[in-house]
Amino acid sequence: MTPDETPRPVRAVLFDLDGTLHDRPGTVRHWLEGHTRRFGLGAGYAARFLELDDFGYRSKRLVFPQLIREFGLDLAPDVLFADFDTALDDARPMPHAHEVLEALRARGLKVGIVTNGWVDAQTRCLNRCDLTGRVDDVVISRAVGLSKPDPRIYALALERLGVPAAETWFVGDSPRNDVAGPQTAKLRAAFLPTGHALNGERPDAVLRDLRDVLSLFPAP
Repeated sequence: MTPDETPRPVRAVLFDLDGTLHDRPGTVRHWLEGHTRRFGLGAGYAARFLELDDFGYRSKRLVFPQLIREFGLDLAPDVLFADFDTALDDARPMPHAHEVLEALRARGLKVGIVTNGWVDAQTRCLNRCDLTGRVDDVVISRAVGLSKPDPRIYALALERLGVPAAETWFVGDSPRNDVAGPQTAKLRAAFLPTGHALNGERPDAVLRDLRDVLSLFPAP
């Protein structure tokens, strides 16, 4: 946007899921407490899991075999992977997620979610976090054959909501998927710093928590 351009009125907000509306760090930490107890895992395992997991960006099919090697565990990777699959049973929303979504819709804005991931897992997460009925649409990468940061997935989400990019914000925690990607698709991007740090990306806004989303477009 050039200095002479006036920002268009906001009609919609698109959100990332994990690390944004879903408190994935909190969900994983809670699961790790039970996981280490169930398998009698030694000191350092939880911290190493979080390091290897890389905020969920590394496949657990790679993470668990490496943990078994490093910690000399007499366990099969599939056993640990099956236990990880239970983490979503206690998925929890990010603080203030529900109140923010309700406030946005009360102001007449359309609200959507665009997330990478498997359909079954992300649907379970949405339901456990009580998010499904609080948004107008959800785009899951595996369901549509497109993944962030491909500009086409943001364009699809906009098309499904019936709004233009110039009148939509994207909110998320990934510098690549939720800042650079949406900006390439001409959306404004708000960065929630719960995951990877910015690395040259320039979001249109940086949030302290989800409540700051409401300050981007005050109520009329």
